Amino acid sequence: MQSYLKHYIDGAWVESEGGRRHEVIDPSTEQPCTEITLGTAADVDKAVAAAKKAFASWSQTSIEERAAILEKVIAGMKARLPELAAATSREMGAPISFAQMAQVPAGLGHFMGTLAALREFKFSEQVGNSRVVHEPVGVVAMITPWNWPLNQICAKVAPALAAGNTMILKPSEEAPSNALILAEILHDAGVPAGVFNLVNGDGPGVGAALSGHKDVDMVSFTGSTRAGVAVATAAAATVKRVHQELGGKAPNLVLEGAKLEEVLPPTLAGVIANTGQSCIAPTRLLVHKSQVDAATEVAKAIMEATQVGNPEEQGAHIGPVVNKAQFEKIQGLIQSALDEGARLVTGGTGRPDGRNAGYFVKPTVLADVTPEMRIYREETFGPVATITTYDDRDQAVEMANDTEYGLSATISGDPAEAAKIAGKLRAGLVTINSWGPTPGTAFGGYKQSGNGREGGKYGLTDFMEVKTIVGEPA
Repeated sequence: MQSYLKHYIDGAWVESEGGRRHEVIDPSTEQPCTEITLGTAADVDKAVAAAKKAFASWSQTSIEERAAILEKVIAGMKARLPELAAATSREMGAPISFAQMAQVPAGLGHFMGTLAALREFKFSEQVGNSRVVHEPVGVVAMITPWNWPLNQICAKVAPALAAGNTMILKPSEEAPSNALILAEILHDAGVPAGVFNLVNGDGPGVGAALSGHKDVDMVSFTGSTRAGVAVATAAAATVKRVHQELGGKAPNLVLEGAKLEEVLPPTLAGVIANTGQSCIAPTRLLVHKSQVDAATEVAKAIMEATQVGNPEEQGAHIGPVVNKAQFEKIQGLIQSALDEGARLVTGGTGRPDGRNAGYFVKPTVLADVTPEMRIYREETFGPVATITTYDDRDQAVEMANDTEYGLSATISGDPAEAAKIAGKLRAGLVTINSWGPTPGTAFGGYKQSGNGREGGKYGLTDFMEVKTIVGEPA
């Protein structure tokens, strides 16, 4: 079992002040695989003090100095890619092939995209007799989830670092090792003491202490909408900036007349990949009534062809979901759909055949799902697709938007026709015959899916303040 019992504060690995030990469970075996120490408010105070002290000097470094460090971080991540992938696979259940080809490269891509954006970013511009400048926000607290652990960490650390901020990271206690390895990479890359700090912990302990801390200028959070509300509430007393990427319940609007055999495989891939544990997974298939039977058969074939396997094995299979709570949530949503009148097409409750342990879920398709059902409304975070019919395009758009979320939406069908309605969908990301964002573009949600953006120059901007200086000599 891996042991990471110290926090990284002010450039050194230090013991916790009153923390307790926590075992991370391998979701494929249900056995402990990693041990960390859950930090305390005292640990947070030390980390924030270190970040506040380091801000004075780090915020004044040149673009060239920051770029040089980002280059070293990128090199360090590439060198340790196998180790980062193994940690992801072990702790959150991603198959090692997927971790190597998607999970770790996604995180690396944020550093590469941020480096490119930093070199092109216009930090100052003249407006009449005034100069408008972009400056770092200050001390940033970062709270990240387990589903794409390195990706979400790097989406925050890279732009915050490039913008000249100092920071404290609280990674998920479900999948902490990526963050700890990254801390070593940042240290070796020459990030000065206090600029990056890491305190392991849970939400009620470390997360709450960071969100409400008087010396934290900004909180960047990725996680559930419920937890996001708690973060925003804790941050409100000090009126700090709150930057959030929250839940989603993405529609997959299948246009009437779509060539189903062509367009459904690349979009249903978003329901299958990462065992459905992606906030942009397009799980709500909206299908014209004339094609619902055909679409159901295509979806059934795709899901039944999806293999479930062990995370340590190479291959294109999916692994378990992250923990018992998530497994039980998915089982409950599937059962509630059946109780409410949905029709089971394939999959269903329980583990796949031959699996007596581990949090493995059957790839599932449910038809005859209506907007009143829980599974239509609530984020599933598992390999479960639902099928709902519509009568015409206007109704389809209305149904796609009929959700409290607005992180992403997918359109399957003729690209020219899809482009006509993309602007009508209330989501921060709209994909056509695909499901993921393009690196370097803006990523973030509408409505209860959050506020702020990550990625490229957009992420860089969100970690900066804007100042106007009037009356400087010409």
